Amino acid sequence: MDAAVVNSRPTPRASADVLLASHTLILRAWFSAFVFTQLIEVPIYSRALSCSWLVAFGASAFTHPIVWFVFFGPWWHAAYLSKLVAAEVFAWLAEAAYFRVLFGKKRALLWALVANASSLSLGMLSRHLFGIP
Repeated sequence: MDAAVVNSRPTPRASADVLLASHTLILRAWFSAFVFTQLIEVPIYSRALSCSWLVAFGASAFTHPIVWFVFFGPWWHAAYLSKLVAAEVFAWLAEAAYFRVLFGKKRALLWALVANASSLSLGMLSRHLFGIP
């Protein structure tokens, strides 16, 4: 084997390109899941809590990036199921608090549970059937 091939290492530019490509894929996956979540949760919140679409959008706009980039970030070494349960409980309680504390919505705890359970279960079903989000 040629010594140049054996001793070759990726250039810093090649490493940067790989890193950029992986970050781009992660952001695309997140954005796809974010849009899917909003399509499910916003109508539920808007109808059930009698709030505007913008207020309804705000709940997941706050929690979704935290769920994806904190709970499922590389620094937390836990089983997938543990991360999933922790992330969903966080999203449920944070979104309920958002509606109750900021907008005085009664039954926010119930509807946050319904909205998050709906987006999670439909997201899992969609991923299984169609590969998205």
